[in-house]
Amino acid sequence: MKLICGLGNPGRQYRNHRHTIGFRVLEELCRRLDVALTQRRFEARLAQARLGLERVVLLEPQTFMNLSGEPVAAAARFFKIAPEDTLVIHDELDLPFGRIQLKQEGGSGGHNGLNSIIERWGTSDFARLRFGIGRPSTDSSLEDVVEYVLSDFDPQERKQLPELIDKAASASQIWAEKGLATAMNQFNRR
Repeated sequence: MKLICGLGNPGRQYRNHRHTIGFRVLEELCRRLDVALTQRRFEARLAQARLGLERVVLLEPQTFMNLSGEPVAAAARFFKIAPEDTLVIHDELDLPFGRIQLKQEGGSGGHNGLNSIIERWGTSDFARLRFGIGRPSTDSSLEDVVEYVLSDFDPQERKQLPELIDKAASASQIWAEKGLATAMNQFNRR
């Protein structure tokens, strides 16, 4: 069994924010699999599906980003899913807009959602799908960065989002069906 978690902030007012791209990718994956995030447990919305031979739990925490760890850890414990069978989809400041990169384990890179997962689950040994959102500028203050991730994509970025979300959903699907190495080989190209 696998766990795929999309990170974001709940509520319509956050729907189009850069920080909520994990939700949008997960929702696209659900659309493809013809499942809905209708179950409510662990302070999250979830669905269960099959990807190839693999049973998959799709999880969208309904806590705010900096508290994402509790729903992820609770779902993983309940379903007895190991960290290495977990993929977390999140926004990534350190990648240019539109770049998608998968990686296994590592630190949080300052991402509050990843910090929370690592703290609450007690491990960083899970895979990540990093969705590049870029940075506001090289000399930005912390306040500028916070404002940037909690803002909507600009009009040019919005035009590109459907294709990029589709690509990230495909990467998640390949991860579940064929493993991290295959997904990395296919999607970690520039």
